[in-house]
Amino acid sequence: MTNRETMPTVPEPVWFKSSYSSGEGGECVEVANAIGAVHIRDSKVAAGPVLTVSPHAWAGFVGLAADRSA
Repeated sequence: MTNRETMPTVPEPVWFKSSYSSGEGGECVEVANAIGAVHIRDSKVAAGPVLTVSPHAWAGFVGLAADRSA
């Protein structure tokens, strides 16, 4: 008999849309927070590629975007 360890299950990330996204379906991004990472994807292509950045990089991006929209 073989003793096999099972890998812990990693939950599916909880994706959320930008609060600036409209319900009209334009250019939208979805973001999912994870431990030590932030995942970003196109909301129109949920099964498509995912960009993963550090929380620090994401905070910098959001800060720059907020400065431009003011």
